Amino acid sequence: MLGLKLPTDPRWVNIAEKNIKDILIDHAFCEQKAASTAISIIVSFPEYTELVQEMIALVKEEISHFKLVHDKIIEQGWVLGRDRKDHYVIQLLNFFPKGGSRNTQLIHRLLYAALIEARSCERFRLLSMELKDETLAKFYNDLMISEANHYTMFLKFARQYGNRDEVDKKWNELLNFEAEIMTTLSKSKTIHG
Repeated sequence: MLGLKLPTDPRWVNIAEKNIKDILIDHAFCEQKAASTAISIIVSFPEYTELVQEMIALVKEEISHFKLVHDKIIEQGWVLGRDRKDHYVIQLLNFFPKGGSRNTQLIHRLLYAALIEARSCERFRLLSMELKDETLAKFYNDLMISEANHYTMFLKFARQYGNRDEVDKKWNELLNFEAEIMTTLSKSKTIHG
């Protein structure tokens, strides 16, 4: 369903389970960045009324997810700490050339967002299936469903605002590029790394 070309190395779950504090902290920042991305889309493309309405709802949902994850961190007696670079996203954002028309920029941002949500969904699915902590496993199962909805929403808007064939071509090229990135990841204690 997600269209990812390279699944996560199953050993990543072992790393995640042994480093759940780092995973939760990284996850909290991922939710925060997702809310920021939605706000940025609203600010950059206010003339797309339907998109703006969906991004408003997404901001609310992502910030509520941030709170849920932050609460899990507090429950354990941990502190959020400082944000760390997301090497997956940094590499991913180098795929499309900078510039182009406003519409092209919008399509690229929507495709990036769709892919990040798809990979998060896949990772949350693994955590929901493999974590020994049943409470955390259920937590990630619930969040996985939201991530799948976000992925399909972003992809739908990219196809709605662009030429379907061109958007699908870009999407497939981005998926192939992301698969190359993933060959070097799945070794760190982060949601995407």
